[in-house]
Amino acid sequence: MRRGQHPPERHRGGHAGWLRAAVLGANDGIVSTASLVVGMAAAGAAHGQLLLAGMAGLVGGAMSMAAGEYVSVSSQSDAEHADLAKERRELREFPEGEHRELVGIYVERGLEPALAEQVATQLAAHDALGAHARDELGITENLRARPLQAALASAAAFATGALLPIVVVMIAPQSGAGGWVTGFSLACLAVLGGLAAVVGGAPAWRGAARVVAWSALAMGFTALVGRLFGVAIAG
Repeated sequence: MRRGQHPPERHRGGHAGWLRAAVLGANDGIVSTASLVVGMAAAGAAHGQLLLAGMAGLVGGAMSMAAGEYVSVSSQSDAEHADLAKERRELREFPEGEHRELVGIYVERGLEPALAEQVATQLAAHDALGAHARDELGITENLRARPLQAALASAAAFATGALLPIVVVMIAPQSGAGGWVTGFSLACLAVLGGLAAVVGGAPAWRGAARVVAWSALAMGFTALVGRLFGVAIAG
């Protein structure tokens, strides 16, 4: 970098999309599977049953995440395609009106009318639909909805998180599997929440605290349900 040259800027907002999806998927994987295992352990399930419950939670949860994400992002993609088709038709049928609309957008953003006219003319000459998609509809290529990619990423993130409680069950003593799963899961969730907070520009302790608090609450309620129903079934 040359002397006096401004260093390249790195903004945290660009990480928001993938970071949110990855953290949400992994967090759900750990919390859901750990809660399931802890609830089964509180009900007095055998070691093999805990492993079976964990694997079922991993597969079912990953598929559920993939299906939900695919449906959600597909709906967004359908809306984007419909908006682009409408914009393409309006550009073909009402080019002058669409041009004035684009000029008005740039004027509202602070450009002088003459400059806004020049910018709109040049951008439309290069790619009219792209200019309207970006500046009128807020659709860009980097942020376009991709259902299959979103579904696979969500499933992978969930499965990665769900593996942790299963591995702990495999190596922990049978008598205390529930406690081991709870402890290791909360520790990993604290690290995950803190890391996400740091990348997002927030204090690590804040991210760790909120993730651990809600996760502990989920595991506690599940253990209570397992204990109550386990006693009822045994009786």
